[in-house]
Order: sequence, then structure tokens, then C-alpha cells
Amino acid sequence: MFSERAFFSFVQLTDATTHREYNEWHQLDHRPENLLLPGVAWGDRWARPAEYVPLHRASSADLIDIDYVAMYWFRPPYDESVAAWTKLGEDSFQWGRGPLLPGIRRPLLGFFTPVKGYAAPRINVSADALPFRPNRGLHLSVTHLADPHGTDAHEWFRWQDRVEIPALLSCPGVAGAWTFALHSLQKHPTLPRLSDDRREFGPGTLRIRLLYLDADPAEVTAALDDIDNDWAAAGHGPESVGELLFHGPLRTIIPWQDW
Repeated sequence: MFSERAFFSFVQLTDATTHREYNEWHQLDHRPENLLLPGVAWGDRWARPAEYVPLHRASSADLIDIDYVAMYWFRPPYDESVAAWTKLGEDSFQWGRGPLLPGIRRPLLGFFTPVKGYAAPRINVSADALPFRPNRGLHLSVTHLADPHGTDAHEWFRWQDRVEIPALLSCPGVAGAWTFALHSLQKHPTLPRLSDDRREFGPGTLRIRLLYLDADPAEVTAALDDIDNDWAAAGHGPESVGELLFHGPLRTIIPWQDW
């Protein structure tokens, strides 16, 4: 496994007029500075445009209004890599270049442990190469586990690994998958406002299933929903082990074009 630490940021813009400003900052300033750090292996971001909102489902309102998701993969040694990355946040603030921009709410900022990667046989590359392979978007599922080390969670993890994800890899447009378990929520030492107005989650209580897509995310989601609905009816859905916080497609952001 090329990385054992990742970071996810779920972002809502409370002012709809700031999308272009936010995208310019993130893609032309914030992300390049992050990718320059030796401890950052890769970083990417995706949008949930208005036409994708009806394709989303959840049993909780925590992430229901998010507009963007960003993620970063770190290289070892992880404590040093995360410390340098955290310092960049403070440096950027001192430069007057974010990340505390107006009109931004971040309901979930967390470090996650990658559990396992899967590559569809048709794409040839390894699961470790998936994050670096161009994609058209994601299908992302975030589950809050009622008992992250209970027997129900263990059985669901087994089913997800042996049944669910192998079946999804055969769906047209699904290039591969990764699963993640929450390591810890971000608590920035000098920028505590990044964590304002958010729900607390303990280690291991969040599980992410991330599908990399190389076809239109909305079209792929229609096919995935049919499969997910059948599994949910059979008692294998995320709701069988906890709350479904987010389940739906995200679109890759093309700079300038999608701002």
C-alpha cells in the first residue's frame, strides 16, 4: 500500500456567489502549494453540482448540503508529513491566502486510514495507481458505524470486501475502489475555526467507500443505485450497521470550465 494516511475535507459554500472565487483559490493556490510538500503523495477534489443533489441519499443531515470534497494522500513518516501540511495552513493564513475564507463551512475534516484498494481488471493499473489515474468523478459513500468493532460491522466489512466491491468493479464506468476508516478528526492547533459547527466522531466510527469513475458519474450512479437498492432490501446496506451520512456521485472539476 503506497499510503497509510489520507485526509478528506467536505465543504459547503454558504454564499452561492463565491463558487468561482473558492475554486480559483483552491485549484490555483491551495492545492499546488499542498502538492509541493514532500510528504503529500497526491491530492484531488470534486464537486457536487446542483443536478447531482437528487442523486444523493442519506439518513442524516450532517453532509446533506456539501458542495465539494477534497482529499490528500500522505507519504511516510506520517507524523512529519501531516505536521508540515498543517504548518502550511498556518503559513497560508499569515500570507493572507486562506484557508479561512468567508462563506465556507466544513462539516467534516478528518484523517483516514486507507483499508484496501481494488482495481477493475479492465484498467490494467494497480489499486495504488488509481488515485493518479485521470477520472471523471467519484461515487462516495460515508457511513457512521453504530459499533465500529462489533460483530455486525465485522460481517459488513467482510461482505463489502468479498461481495459488494468485486461486483461493483464489473459495472461499466467503475475503474476501482478504496475503503477508509476514520483515524481522527482534524483539530488544527492554530486555526480552530476550521472545525466550527461540526459533529464529533471517534476513531473508526466512519467508513468511506470511494469508487473511481471513468464514465459520466450520473449515468454510473443510476446503475449503482439499482444494485445498492437490491442489497439494501436484502439487509446488506450501510443502514444495517449505522447512519448513512453521504451516498452519491461527485464530478471531477475542470479548471476554469467548471467554476
